[in-house]
Order: sequence, then structure tokens, then C-alpha cells
Amino acid sequence: MMTRLLRTLFTLCIVWPVIWLWLGLRVRHRERLPKDGPSIIVANHNSHMDVFALLSLFPLRYQASIHPVAAADYFLRDKRMAWFALNILNIIPISRKGGDADPLAQCEQALREGKTLILFPEGTRGEPGVLAPLKSGVWHLSQRMPEVPIIPVGLHGTERVMAKGNRIPLPLFIDVNIGDVLSTHPEKKTFMDDLEQRLTALLQPTQGHHPHD
Repeated sequence: MMTRLLRTLFTLCIVWPVIWLWLGLRVRHRERLPKDGPSIIVANHNSHMDVFALLSLFPLRYQASIHPVAAADYFLRDKRMAWFALNILNIIPISRKGGDADPLAQCEQALREGKTLILFPEGTRGEPGVLAPLKSGVWHLSQRMPEVPIIPVGLHGTERVMAKGNRIPLPLFIDVNIGDVLSTHPEKKTFMDDLEQRLTALLQPTQGHHPHD
């Protein structure tokens, strides 16, 4: 109960004021977001601000059901960071180093419980505006849970708002372009190529853009 209260206060007092008031979020095709889980949000990754931008798209009652999937070696590197990441950001930590354990087991379980995952298939923050090669974890999840919708999202501006090394976000707009649901495919290459093409298209500048289409 206390953890949920702290997460709610963090969203109300920090995430939403920073995203909506200090920065400003321009969302295109909001109607394509899932109304509930299970679902997988797949986005490009240039900044820590990406997670907050995506979390802010969902109503408060839904926040406890959203789990960003994040690197265990980074977010669990010390006790304070681990507590914040697990209890406030609500992450599912996965290992990037392999090993005997199934790295996607917690993700699959969360989906079976009706949760929404936020995945960054580049695996780490990449070069601003450039989509790095994608990891295939989302394809493996789609094979285990083929009925779960996968929604690609293109994020613009987070790399300028809070680039690597910045501690205070700059007051610049963030653009969020939400794509159509991506269907699973038994062939990994076909699926990953489709995902890459979708994300690349969502990262292109949009003519006649309206903030809340």
C-alpha cells in the first residue's frame, strides 16, 4: 500500500508536472494506445526521459499495471537506485549478460497477469535520431503470447530534453507518434524487419502535425 501511494505521489507531483507543464507533450494518434492490458509498448530509446514520457500517456488508475523493462546491471547497481527502480518506476529487470535463467520469464508472467510492458528493443540509449539495431526479445515474447497487441511508438525530442549527462531536463517539447498494432509473425527476421520499418516511419517528421490528433 505504501509503495503504491509513493508511486502515485511521484506521478502526480513530479512526472506529470515535468512532462505536461515544464516540457509539453504532443501526442499523435492517442486512440491507438491500449485501454487495458495485456499489451506491449515498443519504442525507440534516446534518453531516460523516454520512460516518463510513455508513463505519462496513461491515466493514474493504470500506472500500477505498467512495467518498463530495464537492464538489471544498470538499474540494480546500488541499493537506492534498485529500490527506486523497482518500487517507484515499477520496472521488470532483465539481464543483458545471459545465463541459465530465462530472462523473459518475468515479462511473460506480467503479460499473463494482464499488465502492460514498455520495451526499448535497441537495448540501450542510442545516438539521437538514429535507430540502433533491434534486439529480438520482443519477438520471443510475441511467440509465447501471440494474442498480446504490440504497439510501436516513435519518440522525438527526448534526446534534446535530457541527453546523456544532463541532470535537469531542458524545457523543450516531446513528440509522441503512436503506430498501429503490429502483428506477430513466426519468422523472426520478418517480424523484426517490420518492427524496424514501423519505428523508422514513426520517427520521420510529420507534416501538418497537430498536438492531440
